[in-house]
Amino acid sequence: MTGIPYLGTSMDSLTTVIFIFSYVFFLLRISMAVDTMTVNQQIRDGETIASAGGSFELGFFSPGNSKNRYLGIWYKKMSPRTVVWGILVVVNGTNGILWSSNSSGSAENPNAQILENGNLVVKNGNDGDPENFLWQSFDYPCDTLLPGMKLGRNTVTGLDRYLSSWKSANDPSKGNFTYGIDPSGFPQLVLRNRLTVEFRVGPWNGIRLSGLPQLTTNPVYTYDYVANEKEIYIIYYLVSSSIIMRLVLTPDGKAKRFTWTDNKNEWILYSTAQRDDCDDYELCGANGICKINQSPKCECIKGFRPKFQSNWDMADWSNGCIRST
Repeated sequence: MTGIPYLGTSMDSLTTVIFIFSYVFFLLRISMAVDTMTVNQQIRDGETIASAGGSFELGFFSPGNSKNRYLGIWYKKMSPRTVVWGILVVVNGTNGILWSSNSSGSAENPNAQILENGNLVVKNGNDGDPENFLWQSFDYPCDTLLPGMKLGRNTVTGLDRYLSSWKSANDPSKGNFTYGIDPSGFPQLVLRNRLTVEFRVGPWNGIRLSGLPQLTTNPVYTYDYVANEKEIYIIYYLVSSSIIMRLVLTPDGKAKRFTWTDNKNEWILYSTAQRDDCDDYELCGANGICKINQSPKCECIKGFRPKFQSNWDMADWSNGCIRST
């Protein structure tokens, strides 16, 4: 499978969900009231399965005011529903395959299980070793990074784990923004609007990502950067199991970290990667300086002038500055 999983169909045509694996071409249908899906078990719209501890649930949902139905994973105990992952396979009323998720390998007794951390895994029998998983949703994130998920690349297999924004609150299909590791030069996290770089966080300096001064030691979560001959990724873990946190790439291209508060029964914004407009990549262009507390916020460095003064007069600084003569 490549890219971010997505598909929606009308409620009338949606009847069941199947998982297809190229190594055995098994038809897996989902069972109720347990955390594991086995061969020839099924789920219908309105039914769900939950992780063993009741933290996450898998089933059908309609985002926002959409009338389409999607297969997703969400926090079970929270209202309103917060979806953290998207579609695998959907078939229509005639059992025609509209989308499939493929893997490779062999299995004698494959089954799928939703884990307490929100990861949907396909494994062989009772083999719970993550290294032996045949497939896992954590390898194919949508717009949400959960604790324990890797954001980065496997340089051996070519697997690229990156976030992709929803089109809108009503449409979970792939939007314009992506957030992931750029391995060129010194690897760093880069947020793109289609192919255009919107924001970058700078390379790892041994303590944190250099462009995120707010990424400091804190009592809520820890983080790590791993770069070796097999993988390059960043990952975070919660300090306490009582904390619930998620990192979301919003439809408007903001990387936001939220924590859940039971007292208010809502998500609270913990931090935003882009702290202000000056974090926008190349806002002031080449040889320009951004000063957030002044108006206009862009100016040229000493000895330089706007390349196109008329553009600067209209607050378009993207062409930057050239040396004064």
